[in-house]
Formats: sequence, structure tokens, C-alpha cells
Amino acid sequence: MPSNRCSRRRALAAVGAAGLSALAGCSTGLGSGGNGEPTATIDFHLYDRTATLRDRYVRDLNETRVPWDEDALAAAVNGSEFTTQYVEPFPRSEPQWAKYEGRYYRLDEVVVGEETVTRPVLRLYDEGRLGEDESGAPEHVDKAALPQSDERAVQIAYMAARARGDVGGVPWGLVQRGGYVYRDESAVESSELLADDGPAYVAHRDRIWRVEVERETFHEAVYRPVAEPVAETEAEVETVLRGRLVGARIDPASLSSAERDVFRRAQSGDGYSAEHPFPDAFVSVLKRLDERAYVDGNVTKDAGADEYPPHDLIRYGDEYFEYRLRLTEADGR
Repeated sequence: MPSNRCSRRRALAAVGAAGLSALAGCSTGLGSGGNGEPTATIDFHLYDRTATLRDRYVRDLNETRVPWDEDALAAAVNGSEFTTQYVEPFPRSEPQWAKYEGRYYRLDEVVVGEETVTRPVLRLYDEGRLGEDESGAPEHVDKAALPQSDERAVQIAYMAARARGDVGGVPWGLVQRGGYVYRDESAVESSELLADDGPAYVAHRDRIWRVEVERETFHEAVYRPVAEPVAETEAEVETVLRGRLVGARIDPASLSSAERDVFRRAQSGDGYSAEHPFPDAFVSVLKRLDERAYVDGNVTKDAGADEYPPHDLIRYGDEYFEYRLRLTEADGR
């Protein structure tokens, strides 16, 4: 199959023979269709963020609802022995830092072992609708009459049962092995559902659910918290966060009016949209964002391929913004 790529040798030969116009046959991955219609559209959105990065990324552990966070940080700072099993010390979906006794720390964890344990797993199975007359229903207990730990377990196991055989709709992370895993010893001790003589059926959302409990083997990681000191002052931690998280720095005063208009429209609800080949002002903006895959490369193959590190946070003037670029090809991809 012939390649549509323009080799360096062919490009140099073409320039030497006939000038830049001879490069028309070299594909960059996008262009116009044979009827002159654009082959792709790009959407550019800017999302306003807080004026300082520390407001968003430096955690106040006193405000979290996770009780072991504060203990984990104190232990990591003081060099004390502290581990968590199965659960990471600092649950997160993005990098995070914390302030502790006047200093700023980068939070992390390392795996220091593994434990093999047996945990009760609660699964529910639908036995049909609970009618107004309960005389024909099997003996059951209402979810609201159970201990609080069992109520939570039933709610999560119900989510798994509801989605069983269906597509999606499962809160993975809460649902495990098709049900709910009891990991807290106090919850196990207070549970009625886990007792040998516990109820065989539970009523929830006007339906009867058969209770099934299995004790299964789990291999759980053991974590040790790590807190690395990174700054002493607000100004210092802001510099640390900027160096770690921020990509492009753009001074609006250095932009042309057309470039500033691109940023203005990107901040609006509809965002900025352009068809390929992109306008000069937007090409300049893409270069300032260092998104050259949309300009110099095979756009459909290269754009968005470099996902890490995720420099989608920029500083525009004195403010921070997240930006998103979405390329849609003419065939809807």
C-alpha cells in the first residue's frame, strides 16, 4: 500500500526542484476534501480556576472525612510507623500537597507489603416486587431496620444487583466482586446480615432481595505514607505547584487582537470552534500552548497522543485556566 507520508528526502527534493508549492502532495493528516469541504473541526474551551494553585491543590486534612489522613501525615512527617491496608493513605485522583505545622508537603505512598485476608462479601439477588399485601412474601427484614453498616452494605450490593446483566451503572470502587465487601471489623461485629442466623431476605425499594454471603480470600496491599517537605511559605509552595502543574504562560498584552479574541471566545459557554485548515490566529494560539501536534504533525494520529505529563493547566495573565481541545473529523470521529 503506498504511503501518504511525505519523507524528508522527498520534501528536500521537491523544494529544490520546484519550490514550496511542490509540497502540496505531502499529507499532514488533515486538509480539505475533494469538494473543498473541511475534514475536521476543533473545539477549544478554557475553564476558569482559582487565582492561586494552593487554594485548589493544598489540602486541609482537618476538613476531610477520611479519619486516617491526619494520622498518616503526622506519622510520615515524624518518622513513625504507620501503614494502611488495601486503602491508600491519601486517596486522590490527582497530585496533592498538604500543610502541616507551618510547612508544605507533597503527599504520596509506597507499597511495603501484602496481606492475605478473608472478607465477607454480600450479594443480593432480585426475588420480585413487594406488593401491598406482604402475606405471600418470604420472611424478610426492611433495609431501614438494619444496623447502619448493613444499610450501607445493602445499598451498594443493591447497585451491583440492579446492574447485573445490564450495561454500566455500577459505582466501581464501592462495588467489588459483584457486591459489597465488609472490611471494617466493627461493621462485621455489629452486622445482622453476616450472623449465622441472619435474615435470608431484605426489602429495599419495594422489592425483595435474597441475601447471599460468601467469605472470600483477598490479597491486599499494605501502604506506608510518604510526606516530602517542599516549601516553607505560601509563595514558595505556589512556585512549586506552578513548576509541577502549569504548562504555557501567556501574557495577553503580547497577543494580537485576533489571538485575544480566540481566548475570549474559548472562555465563553460555547467555546471557540474552527475548521481545518485553522485560521492563522488559532494556529498561533496552538503554538503558544505548545500543541504543535495540531499544527505540524499528522493531526488525526498525533494530536492528544502525548497524555503525560498533562499540561492542560495554563497561566493566562494572572489567572490559571484549564483548557480542552477536541478534534472532530468529518466522519464524526
